[in-house]
Amino acid sequence: MARIKRFESQRYVGSRDTMVVYDTDDASQAEELTARVDADDLHGRNLLQSFAPDELAEARNRGFKSAR
Repeated sequence: MARIKRFESQRYVGSRDTMVVYDTDDASQAEELTARVDADDLHGRNLLQSFAPDELAEARNRGFKSAR
């Protein structure tokens, strides 16, 4: 499955409006995030975030919760 444009090299991508982080290597989570990006214009509203290092622990450290 292709990753979201501008986040192709990121495994974990968060949505700032819901503070949920998605694992783009998980097909169901990637599909859910892609649907949200399209429906809610998350790119246009600047509501997507990646993490460095690209780890779930870093996303949690910034207050995000896992999608699953």
